[in-house]
Amino acid sequence: MLARQRFFTAFLVAATLFGVLVGWLCNRSLSAEKAAEVAAGLSIVTDAFLRLIKMVIAPLVFASLVSAIAKMGSAAEIGRVGARALLWFLGASCVSLLVGLLMAHWLHPGTALHLQAAITLSPTAVGGNAESFGAAAFMTHLVPRSIFEAMADNEILQIVVFSVFIGTAAAALKDEVSRFVELVDQLAAIMFKVTDYVMKAAPLAIFAALASSICVHGIGIVGTYARFVGGFYLSLGILWVLLIAALVWIAGARGLRLIYGIRHTVLLAFATSSSEAAYPRLLEQLVDFGVPRRIASFVLPLGYSFNLDGAMMYCAFAILFIAQTYGIELTLAQQVALFGLLIVTTKGVAGVPRAAIAVIAVTLHYFNLPESGIALVLAVDHILDMGRSATNIVGNAVAAVAVARWEGVREPAQSRDIG
Repeated sequence: MLARQRFFTAFLVAATLFGVLVGWLCNRSLSAEKAAEVAAGLSIVTDAFLRLIKMVIAPLVFASLVSAIAKMGSAAEIGRVGARALLWFLGASCVSLLVGLLMAHWLHPGTALHLQAAITLSPTAVGGNAESFGAAAFMTHLVPRSIFEAMADNEILQIVVFSVFIGTAAAALKDEVSRFVELVDQLAAIMFKVTDYVMKAAPLAIFAALASSICVHGIGIVGTYARFVGGFYLSLGILWVLLIAALVWIAGARGLRLIYGIRHTVLLAFATSSSEAAYPRLLEQLVDFGVPRRIASFVLPLGYSFNLDGAMMYCAFAILFIAQTYGIELTLAQQVALFGLLIVTTKGVAGVPRAAIAVIAVTLHYFNLPESGIALVLAVDHILDMGRSATNIVGNAVAAVAVARWEGVREPAQSRDIG
């Protein structure tokens, strides 16, 4: 088993390095038109992999969450676990936003560019619209019109709401629906097996994703935005240190073994810029670590809508970057308002395409900042999305362990090999 894991790790690293090399060679040797064609061909592989993962997500979230809630035993326990998870998410959100704001103030990543506001991009032009983040629209987004529509669109938050109702009802009926709970358990087991099959293609997807991105943009784009990209990744590094420190404080030195164990999962999220791609494997790794399945299956789906640590920090960092680029100083009161606004607008938007960019667009409009600044971050958004997707995985893993410990799981069950 250990030899197989080491081989898979080596395969992932080789795919990563080979993807960077092939992308760089294509970018250097091909014309822009040819490079775009090659990238389009490579992106087919990544898109196919992500479609396979998304194919698994809806039934897996439904089955694992219903099973977990049905086995909790009472509505009081369900409410307690949910409240503790949301409380942790709120605390993590505050820390993420605070790190982003403080680092943007310290590094001043936008001062190297001195621009005047020119074109205006509406939020709709970058993948969302202002109405997507209003309270009424959020409530509409929260409650599904049809569970089949929610599953077809992979609306995780809506699937969670429906699953909570089904799981709570199953817990109340107990023995009357024991066969239904067994069936749901079997469905979850099947979906995990399907996930294992899909994950065998992960190295190929990582190679294609990196090669496609570098083929079009080239490695040089990082140099153009070195202060912005480097500052953001330094900020992510600080957030990782804080998250890992919290994990060690909660779980002891064993927490480091979890971080080491989920390295493949984090790399997958990084290379594909998709937190969803890592969900099935992360759930199994948390169970292997010792987090009860009923807790991991409940906390993770909520985390994918309410605990996007990397995305939240990115929004704060990018907005101050844009303001600094145009020489605009935000007052302390405005920054406090920005903090509160991002706490609200970043919740439940995981299903919105390019959600972080859409949130930034809405926030710029709210504070009368030049929306043309969106074009600045769009240039490197994919590179930054890789980092924030990986951070979301780490944040949700820590959250699941924290809630499990909060629930009294002091000595986790004997864990199997993670990875």
